Parts: sequence; C-alpha cells; structure tokens
Amino acid sequence: MSVATVSRALAGNYPVSEATRARVMAAVESLHYVVNVHAKALSGKVAGPIAMVLQDITGPSLAHVAAGVEQEAATRGRLSLVCVTHNDPDREDALVQLMREQHAAAVILVGGAVLDDAYHERMAEYARALESAGSRLVLCGRPPLPSSLPVTVVDYDNRGGAFQAVDHLLGMGHRRVLFLGGDPLMSSAEQRRSGYRQALRAHDIPYTEELDVAGQYTRVSGYQRTRAGLKEGLDFTAVFAGTDMVAVGALAALREAGLSVPGDVSLVGFDDVPFAADLTPALTTVRVPYEDLGRTAVRLALEGEKPFADDHVVLGTQLMIRQSVRPPK
Repeated sequence: MSVATVSRALAGNYPVSEATRARVMAAVESLHYVVNVHAKALSGKVAGPIAMVLQDITGPSLAHVAAGVEQEAATRGRLSLVCVTHNDPDREDALVQLMREQHAAAVILVGGAVLDDAYHERMAEYARALESAGSRLVLCGRPPLPSSLPVTVVDYDNRGGAFQAVDHLLGMGHRRVLFLGGDPLMSSAEQRRSGYRQALRAHDIPYTEELDVAGQYTRVSGYQRTRAGLKEGLDFTAVFAGTDMVAVGALAALREAGLSVPGDVSLVGFDDVPFAADLTPALTTVRVPYEDLGRTAVRLALEGEKPFADDHVVLGTQLMIRQSVRPPK
C-alpha cells in the first residue's frame, strides 16, 4: 500500500475500505507499530503534555500541588509530567528547554524563588521561549513578573495567612510569639514574615528581632531552632511555625524540655498537611489550597487561543482552629 493509504487508515479521517483498514491494523499489531508523537505534535494533531517543574517532590505540600495538576490534566485528556530541579538553576534551564522541545502545552514552575535580577531575567527568557513554541509559562506559588511578559501566575495569600495565624495568637493574649520563618531570600518566606509583622503592628506590639528566627522549612530545623531558643532562655509563650513540618519539630523540642502544648506554649503551623489534625494536640494551622493551586494552574494554562483574562490569580488561605492554642498562663 502507499504511505498515504496507510496514513489515512490510521488517522481515520478519510474514507478507506474496511478490507484495507483491516490489513493496515493487522500489520500494526504484528509489527507493534506506534505513532510518532513528535511528528503528530509538529502537525498540531496531538495535545501536548502538562509539565510541572519543582525543586523537591518529597514535601507534602508540593505533592498535593502535583496531585491537583495531574487530576486537572487527566480530566482534560492531557499527560502530566513531573520534573525535579533539586534547587539547581542549570537543571531548571535544561528541563524547561526539554519541555519546549517536547511541545508541552504548559510548563508550571512550582515553589518560592529568590527574586533577584537573575531570576527575573531567567523567567522572562522562559516565558518568551515557551510562547514561541506555542507553550505557556505558569508560575505557581510565585509572585508575578512584569505584565508585558506572556506568563500566568497562580499564587496564594501567604501574607494574609500568616496575619491570621499571629492575629489569632495575639487575640488569645499572647504577647511574645516566636516566629520560625523560612529563608528570608525566598519570596514565600518573606511574605509570611511580612504577615507576622503586620499582625504585631495591628495589636500595637513592638517587633522583637530575637523572636524572628529564620531557617529551613524542615522538621529538623524547627526542632533545632526551638531547642536553641529554650536553651538561651528566650522568653515566649507561643510559636508560629512557617510550615507544619517546622511545627512538628518545634513540638518535639518543647516536649523534650518538659513543656506542654498548649498548656505552657501555644503552637500554630502553616499548610494544613493531612497529618496536622491527627497530632496530639491537633494543630491549629493555616490551610493552603494546594490541590486547587495545581488545578487552577492547568485550567488557566489551557485557555486556548483566547487572550488570558486571568493572568494573575491569588487563592485564599484559611485558619483552621484546633487544640494547640490557648491563652497564656
């Protein structure tokens, strides 16, 4: 048979006799033939995948973003790909270029970033390169870029969530709140720090530098920072942890020192990961809609040919009040 006849039989979009189609499909089965997806992508006949690029896949919050991306992509008949950079900018560059070559419909970069000039230049280059290939850059959990760039931003209210958490503690009568924040160079960590300080101002409580302790968003870091504060005799009646994992570490350090939560020290986290409600006591924390974040990123990226009406969407956060906070003694 001619190449054209076989192509028409496989495509199913041109009249071909049943006998011819049967012969073609028999050959496909016996030869284990598969369609060249790259060729179909070049012709615009196949929907490109959704690529999610993140720094680390082991964190529970990022796993839920990935779940949201996969769910929405599957609903829309798209394959979803997960790529990990391990905080290596060169690897991120290579992955974005690879996804461009793979004709990904969208590349979703997830997680906070250091907002320096090099970052803005790199994101601008990504956005223009992906647009030239018919793709779309989506920043998920990151601040927006200049409006002239072809990029979609899906963020959540870090500052507002942190304000709710600290406002709740101060409203219960606490006046010295230890803040276990993240790396101050990271955008999300700085926004949470801003919410912490805003709540202090709202209650006319002076900012105390010794109570603002930066570090990594890990359980070990939460444990070490809390233990160090106790050893140094730091005076505080409540802890606001930058993430739930940090809160778990702080809880361990407080118990090791013979302090009860919330009897002696109140504790609030940030994220509302699945195990937060199962801790003893159940953790008061800020819920971030991580799965909605992933779903929204895919939905906005696949808006089609029409102009992107929602280039910057901010999802709300919610304070989940449980048993880890009570008024100070």
